[in-house]
Amino acid sequence: MTGPVGTSAPRTDANAKVRGRALYGVDYAETGTLHAKLFRSPIPSGAIKKLDVAGARASPGVRGVFTAVDVAVARAGAAVRDQPLFARDVVRYEGEPIAGVVAEDEALARDALTAIAVELEATPAVGDIEAAVAPGAPLVHPDWRGYDVAFDYPRNGNVAAELNSDPDPEALANAFKQADLIVEAEYRAPRQYQAYIEPKSALASWESGRYIVHTASQFPFNVRDQVASFLGVRVSDVRVIGHHIGGGFGAKLDAGLEPYAALFARAVGAPVKIVNDRTEDLLTCGCRENAVVRMRTALSSDGRILARDVDCLMDNGAYSGEMPFMASLPMHVFGQVYRSGPTRIRCRLIYTNTAPTGAFRGVSGTYLYFALERNMDECALRLGIDRRQFRIKNLIGDGEATLVGQVLSDAGLLREGFDEIERMAPWSEVSRKDASPGKLVGVGIAATTWLTNPGAGSVTLKLNEDGTVGLVTAATDNGSGAVTMGVAQIAAAELGVKPNDVVIQMPDTDSAAYDAGSQGSRTTHVVGRATLAAAAEVRQKILAIAGDLLEAAEADLELADGAVRVKGAPSRSVTLSQVATEALRSGGPIAAAGSYATPLPAFNPSCATGLLFPTFPTPTYHVHLAVVEVDAATGQVKVVRYVVAQEVGKAINPDAVRGQIQGAVAQGLGYLLYEGLDIENSRYKQRTLETYRLPLAVDIPNVESVLMEHGDSAGPYGARGVAEPPIVPVAAAVGNAICDAIGKSINRIPIRPDDILEAIDVDGRLEPA
Repeated sequence: MTGPVGTSAPRTDANAKVRGRALYGVDYAETGTLHAKLFRSPIPSGAIKKLDVAGARASPGVRGVFTAVDVAVARAGAAVRDQPLFARDVVRYEGEPIAGVVAEDEALARDALTAIAVELEATPAVGDIEAAVAPGAPLVHPDWRGYDVAFDYPRNGNVAAELNSDPDPEALANAFKQADLIVEAEYRAPRQYQAYIEPKSALASWESGRYIVHTASQFPFNVRDQVASFLGVRVSDVRVIGHHIGGGFGAKLDAGLEPYAALFARAVGAPVKIVNDRTEDLLTCGCRENAVVRMRTALSSDGRILARDVDCLMDNGAYSGEMPFMASLPMHVFGQVYRSGPTRIRCRLIYTNTAPTGAFRGVSGTYLYFALERNMDECALRLGIDRRQFRIKNLIGDGEATLVGQVLSDAGLLREGFDEIERMAPWSEVSRKDASPGKLVGVGIAATTWLTNPGAGSVTLKLNEDGTVGLVTAATDNGSGAVTMGVAQIAAAELGVKPNDVVIQMPDTDSAAYDAGSQGSRTTHVVGRATLAAAAEVRQKILAIAGDLLEAAEADLELADGAVRVKGAPSRSVTLSQVATEALRSGGPIAAAGSYATPLPAFNPSCATGLLFPTFPTPTYHVHLAVVEVDAATGQVKVVRYVVAQEVGKAINPDAVRGQIQGAVAQGLGYLLYEGLDIENSRYKQRTLETYRLPLAVDIPNVESVLMEHGDSAGPYGARGVAEPPIVPVAAAVGNAICDAIGKSINRIPIRPDDILEAIDVDGRLEPA
């Protein structure tokens, strides 16, 4: 029953998207729709001394003006209720909404914003995570103790969340005391904008006592819950309808503009649409956080890692959202690829007077693995050991436990990944420094383990009377094809139809049961399992009716090509259309629902305090190798070869898997070489895509991918999560290659030409390493 599974079937939504018929969130409109804009704070920190919106209310075409006094709920938030819908009394970041205007069109709404009179008294802004934890630093949230929290975790002043591991202190001290070598370094990373094409938008209406919200969301049920939380209503009072998503990469998991549209729509009695312009989007999207990682590694002379001591600061921005969960990630990263001995990890998530940070593909792992793998290179070089062999010597193996106590039964796949890379690009060959005049060649390698998000999912399948299969799920497809290829192919394989005959309904929280959204590479794994469960019941019902029609035993029947036929006698068959029609007379419509949630692996709850993200379910394994050429005169970097070995379990759609790897590598290269939101005086210096440098097509190498397929017992046909993790090792692999080329360490992201030239003498020769 594998059928189309394992083949590169085309996307079922390709036709509509190529022909411009797909309706994206920003495209959706209704008759009589009004338009809204938000008045945002022009300063990062200050007291609101006066706010006068009378001029805006009197402006042409204005139907309503709203401020904090119009919102019943003071604050909301996923982990801690620290964020108001509109600023009350104080502003905490540039771009924070202070008021909203609804008008007959967007231009009139924008014009009315200029009539809002606000008097702000600037207060000292905390724009730097290190300054925020310094003694005497101003508190971003002086009343933090009074905030409601959903979980019990350490917080203190500007420390929004803190994680502390609990290693044996004597073992840790002895390991460092007995070490033959201690390598200590600091690693820095910037914020990264998701840079999707479609900006955030929402349209809401108030109908029959309920909020109806249209949006392009990766996680409709999360938007439903957050709208309800901000407006102080039941979740059943909110309906969220999804549309095609023009890119998200994590930024569209949380509610953004949806609560405002809902609030406004009820008040003005008409549908209200709100769309960010690019600057608003960049300022408020919830980008990847900036961070500082300090690491000390104790080593033996024969190349064993004896112990580690890690201190990490992550920038939370002004409000927390789901970031407190991310503070747990260092506990996983620093102990699930290489044996590390007793390890102390302290991670603090820091409030600053900057825009709130949030989820971006490979949450936090991109820079944490950059720090780990740069440190691995530096350790090997200081020991005088080959960098690849040093890694292999310290690789975690099958059945070993991570720092949280999770046992990785198949961690030996990491070694297989190294072997696959060696087969594709032998280390001894790519390490040769053959370069043309003025060029420097380097090679880097990095390994990672990543998770498949375990969040619950559901699917309802029904057999339509025309023989097609209807599929209802709140899972979203934000470009990966996980629903329109992966899930559709699974349903098609189980029910004997073509993928294009699987008709997928757009997400709707009223008609679909709960789904945890497009995040963490969970869709194919979790929703695929739910699809198998639903398909098994639908299949059984089909066979029962077809058996009666064909006067054959169910065991003698097979589903293929849109029909049920007797095995070995294909002329004896009935179409699925006939079966569906007969079902209406003999037992009712054929439909079934399936659901699934990945069980969490066992772990050691006492391994750390503040561990809100305790395990890495359904781990995936990855090894990346990069070869770069550096121009010694300009510092420009060209990636001349990039090789990936990735454990995928089972490639449901091989071309789609390779496409996701290619795209992830492109994003990872952008992160390392070009991107980064620079913060100066608590403000972003880059505000448009003209100033925020993204990688171009000419910057991206061809990616050679080895798909390792060792089926995971929990996944559909053995599939594991695929799309998120290949971004995680990119900065590490390419960063190591650059440092290998120039013979110097650059331990910060991005690595730009000027950074490289600083390591080169004025005569173009390298300084000694």
